[in-house]
Amino acid sequence: MKRWGNMARVFTKLGKEISIAAKAGGPDPETNPRLRILFQTAKKENMPKENVERAIKKATSKDFTDYKEVNYEGYGPFGIAIFVETATDNTTRTVANVRSYFNKFGGSLGTSGSLEFLFDHKCVFHIAKKEGVSLDDLELELIDYGVDELEEEEEEIILYGEFANNSVIQKYLEENGFEITSSEFVRIPNDVKDITPEQRETLDKLLEKLEEDEDVQNVFHNMKEGE
Repeated sequence: MKRWGNMARVFTKLGKEISIAAKAGGPDPETNPRLRILFQTAKKENMPKENVERAIKKATSKDFTDYKEVNYEGYGPFGIAIFVETATDNTTRTVANVRSYFNKFGGSLGTSGSLEFLFDHKCVFHIAKKEGVSLDDLELELIDYGVDELEEEEEEIILYGEFANNSVIQKYLEENGFEITSSEFVRIPNDVKDITPEQRETLDKLLEKLEEDEDVQNVFHNMKEGE
């Protein structure tokens, strides 16, 4: 059942992002670049069309209470830094929940902005491979647009760029005929911390609790990935 739980979470999260983008830049993807990309991401995740339409409808209805995007930063147990991004219509509920998860597992919620320096804010684009375009040429071309890393996978190329250059990179890719299959924003830790398998178990429980909260959009941490 876990996969279905994950799918439902992905749809909820994407639905909120679509509503936020439609509210901010209008419901027409032709004139709203952020929405255009979210439509592609929804397609890649097999999100049903009615879910997408519902999210748009929600944003354009007069009763829509806009989601506030709020970040929470804190330390989990064993000194692991955790950055939580939320989109909520009730910040009182969200902060109470997030704080209770940290407290339950021996962590503590910090002040906003206290951990920002530990993470690099990046935009990530997944694009389909294109005939006759080499990775090296693309990298040289995109350096000027704020892209600092490219990875090649079987079917696609993944670009990492400065968060602030997100729209410039998107514009370049669209104008040069690259098919963007999805895009997201991530926070990559500058430095990762080693932990024991037992510590990881406790931390995983806290991360899972955070990720399951319906107001939470993304959770980032600086724990070293498991082998």
